[in-house]
Amino acid sequence: MTYTVYLALGANLGDRRQNLVEAIKRLDECITVERSSSIYETEPWGVTDQPSFLNQVVEARTTRSPQQLWRCTYDIQLTMGRKADGIRYGPRLIDIDILFYNDLSFASYNLTVPHARLIERSFVLVPLAEIAPDMVYPGLGCTVQDLLERIELDGIEKV
Repeated sequence: MTYTVYLALGANLGDRRQNLVEAIKRLDECITVERSSSIYETEPWGVTDQPSFLNQVVEARTTRSPQQLWRCTYDIQLTMGRKADGIRYGPRLIDIDILFYNDLSFASYNLTVPHARLIERSFVLVPLAEIAPDMVYPGLGCTVQDLLERIELDGIEKV
């Protein structure tokens, strides 16, 4: 069976744009990218004393389970140089988050789908709304566009 997934990518260290390109290339082993959003430069979230991020969202298809997909994305982040013991919300070469997995609501010790903080993160909602404005958030019954209209959009610039 094939599933539709949405992944958020972010980078604020090194060649940020190239890090996004490289991550998408490596994701070929576990997903087939159907669409990509534009790239947005955004202010850091959580830990604010760090360089700005480049963020992007991709829509993809996969045959992997949520846990298998998480393992694939986690391994890619590690092989690209992300530190497993890094500062939470701190600087990183690459970050890959699973936002949606079909219309599944799922929680385990290492993965929550839909992403637990998706509704409060404009740096995710802006690129997500660009490619999937009518996607309905499971359990909330509102669209990505509805969510986007409820949050502050300062500090986000399309590059």
